[in-house]
Amino acid sequence: MPLKSLQSSFLKGTFYLSGNEASAEGAIAAGCRFYAGYPITPSSELMERMAFRLREVGGVFIQMEDEIASICAVIGASWAGAKAMTATSGPGFSLMQEAIGYAAFTETPCVIVDVQRAGPCTGQATRVGSGDMMQVKWGSHGDYQIIAFSPWSSQEMYDFTIKAFNLSEKYRVPAFVMADEAVGHLRETVRIPEKIEIWNRKKQKGIPPFGTEEADGVPPMPSFGEGERLLVTGSTHDALGYRKTDDPEVHSKLVQRINLKILNHRKEIVETEEYFLEDAEVAILSYGFTARSSLYAVKGLRKEGRRVGMMRLKTIWPFPDEKVSELGKKVRKILVPEMNLGQVAGEVKKYVTCEVISFNQTNGEIIRPEKIKEELRKIL
Repeated sequence: MPLKSLQSSFLKGTFYLSGNEASAEGAIAAGCRFYAGYPITPSSELMERMAFRLREVGGVFIQMEDEIASICAVIGASWAGAKAMTATSGPGFSLMQEAIGYAAFTETPCVIVDVQRAGPCTGQATRVGSGDMMQVKWGSHGDYQIIAFSPWSSQEMYDFTIKAFNLSEKYRVPAFVMADEAVGHLRETVRIPEKIEIWNRKKQKGIPPFGTEEADGVPPMPSFGEGERLLVTGSTHDALGYRKTDDPEVHSKLVQRINLKILNHRKEIVETEEYFLEDAEVAILSYGFTARSSLYAVKGLRKEGRRVGMMRLKTIWPFPDEKVSELGKKVRKILVPEMNLGQVAGEVKKYVTCEVISFNQTNGEIIRPEKIKEELRKIL
């Protein structure tokens, strides 16, 4: 089903919104009509805005007893036909992992916004961090794929939430907006367009909901109450949903398909941005709020005549392996600044032969441009 252009559900124009508020508006614009969640710093403002915005558009908001119940309610709402989401932070995200694996295996479209904070465990509830970048991909067991974006602005909190809903519906997969506290609480101008493009899940009567011979690997998704015979199980299942836990061929075929339907469309999903890489000898690879500090540092050093550039990862998963590999062929060294102990830097090392330098900070503070400049000067 192609993208449809629809009238925005919010006033057209420029507004002064926090990242969390902008994400809520993006969800409403994308057609989200169900939110189940539990308040947790620093994502609570998103939940609060959804609580009153969903009433205005005829949607449903439920505060659940915990994050496990929240993600399970979202999955149930999705199978009832709603576009559904939740938002959380690190400790709540950990509690959701088993159900996220269920959503991936049952091909349930849903959106989760993770506004990351300093961890592990309860950590620093009000401080910034980026420690969930590996968890979002590998948090549940087994082999599966998800889609995850990394916004660096309030505008991208709006845009990426819409994109997460569209790709979640298109590929029948959980999609994530991996914000951090700094972006979630950042307040800046957000442009709301008059019209937006949205994608609605594919429906076709009488077609198996868990198997397809179509090239895209995405079967149509009926909803409960539409007259289809629906079986939804987290155990190994055939195209009709029947449990086949003792059949190695069925399991292999299912796992391959739910992975390839994402991996085969990486070029349509993955987004990166490049700055000053034409003549760069050294590059920064950055994402999220840290990319703002990184770009400021790069621009300052360029004024000094230093040959430094930057690549920003807008999509974290599927990992932009081809783009990163190309970057590794252009430059001598890559610096990866992160508010964790090198989670994405480790991924970068898989795809390049040049030197990768991990620059880490885990004190609950943003990485400031001066620190990145200092590190770059050492490298240069």
